[in-house]
Amino acid sequence: MKKLIIASICAAMAAVSFASCSSGGESSTSTSESSASTSTSTSTASESSEESASTEESASTAESGSDFDSTHSINVVSREDGSGTRGAFVELMGIEQDVDGQTVDMTTLDAQITNSTAVMMTTVSGDEYAIGYISLGSLDDSVKAVQVDGVEATTDNVASGDYAVARPFNVITGAEVSDVAQDFLNYIMSDEGQAIIADGGYIPVSEGAFESNGATGDITVAGSSSVSPIMEQLAEAYEAVNTGANVEVQTSDSTTGVTSAMEGTCDLGMASRALHDDETGVTATTIANDGIAVIVNNGNPVEGLTSDQIMQVFTGEITDWSSLVG
Repeated sequence: MKKLIIASICAAMAAVSFASCSSGGESSTSTSESSASTSTSTSTASESSEESASTEESASTAESGSDFDSTHSINVVSREDGSGTRGAFVELMGIEQDVDGQTVDMTTLDAQITNSTAVMMTTVSGDEYAIGYISLGSLDDSVKAVQVDGVEATTDNVASGDYAVARPFNVITGAEVSDVAQDFLNYIMSDEGQAIIADGGYIPVSEGAFESNGATGDITVAGSSSVSPIMEQLAEAYEAVNTGANVEVQTSDSTTGVTSAMEGTCDLGMASRALHDDETGVTATTIANDGIAVIVNNGNPVEGLTSDQIMQVFTGEITDWSSLVG
């Protein structure tokens, strides 16, 4: 009997011990699983944070224009022969050079040639690796103007003389000027006309009230594509003042404008440069001053260039962006 009781007690004690061990194991396993779960959650959160940071960094990099390939060749874009903007630009930037006693435009033969301000802007805005130049008054946000010798291309800087890449807008008249054409020119030079010029982003050069001579009739104005946008605004305003006048603006280039005035095929010529020595028998009247903006694509990281760098780019001495970026 005693043996039976002792055996029962031992069995009971063994059962209690087994239950205790089993409970401890389950607790330990649960704690381990909880710890693993927490670790997994932390790791997932960390990976998510890293992915988010990576995405943000990628977006930031894209916005900063890091896709620009500085080893790419520079696509030089220039205006056509006869353009007053080209004539002034090559002279001011040292691209026009003396060769064997002759003044020669040394613009690289690899340059893409455009025949108007509008085409120049469209070309540069559509080509990330292009560089060109336009009238400052025509500049808009479709392209980016770079600083020249550390100075921004603004009307204030042109007016102060700090921005040196500037030239006159001239109206060319022949030996005989019709009364109505003279009246229009008087309007352009008046306070009213000069206010339109200033509002257009150009530098006014004259002042005084407009005193009409009362003439009426047709006026043909021909020439520079740089001058024509502001001339069209002036013509519209003048026709509102003189309802008996009709102004037709024909856009081409400065040389054509000067030649047309010389030949008498237009009443007023437009030139975005000074007269050449061989352009005689006509008179140039400066109606405004204008800067020439050196432009690149908005995706181009270059913010400024020196005059020497610009000259080397347009003569073909510098041929890839790596020489200018960084």
